[in-house]
Amino acid sequence: MHATAEIEPDITMEALLKRYPGAQRALFRRYHIGGCSSCGFRPDETLAAVCERNENLNVEEVIDHILTSDAADRAMQIEPRDLADRLAAHEPLQLLDLRTREEFDAVKLPDAHLFTQEFMQEILGHWSREQLLVLYDHQGTRTMDAAAYFQGHGFKDVRSLRGGIDAWSVEIDPALSRYHLE
Repeated sequence: MHATAEIEPDITMEALLKRYPGAQRALFRRYHIGGCSSCGFRPDETLAAVCERNENLNVEEVIDHILTSDAADRAMQIEPRDLADRLAAHEPLQLLDLRTREEFDAVKLPDAHLFTQEFMQEILGHWSREQLLVLYDHQGTRTMDAAAYFQGHGFKDVRSLRGGIDAWSVEIDPALSRYHLE
């Protein structure tokens, strides 16, 4: 069991999601909370209130699940330095960019592939499921769901680049252009 001191029952959902970005995915996966408008929550609603109106869920159990899921999310991430070292050592891996074509055309990691629905057939049909697959986006916020998807399709070593290409440009390659989305 995790200590629940890290998350208080009266935390707002907005603050919870800021501190634990994967919390919504964790809540939806186990409790079907927050995945759509009918099971959603307001940013100013507390975790305790969300638990109460969803079959009076045990708040401590929900907190433990969020913390366990957060640890699993962190285990699926790769640090920019670790990826840079693997690339420098020419380790076999695939880089998959989940951003828009415009973002990809503006700035990308070397040898990265732009993810498209059409390219999905190539990936599922021909890419090694044993080789490291690293997914990245702008700031590392959208890749965890995609990583879980690829794991569900038999890819054994799928990682999400922590902080996305933005962290890469700060920590590894400052010459890489940074940008902000509005």
